[in-house]
Amino acid sequence: MIRRHHVFPDTLQRAVKEAARDARIAKPVSCHTLRHSFATHLLEAGYDIRTVQELLGHSDVSTTMIYTHVLNKGGRGVKSPLDRLEQPAGAYAVA
Repeated sequence: MIRRHHVFPDTLQRAVKEAARDARIAKPVSCHTLRHSFATHLLEAGYDIRTVQELLGHSDVSTTMIYTHVLNKGGRGVKSPLDRLEQPAGAYAVA
């Protein structure tokens, strides 16, 4: 018989705190921290705000817009279509 076991929120939170302590992370860490990191990384990777909104379960996009403040890239956030092409092996970027 296969059964589904549920994890209590306190158990998960305790595991995250222990992992942060074991990793010697000095800043406060919580499950919510992981949620923020997930959203931020998606936006940094170029996912659109509506996709992130859906994944986080926000009913209003303005709630999701909170995560965009950390990007703060200005003109550097704009990517050329050429930036998406694969670089040949051994190629290097010229600054």
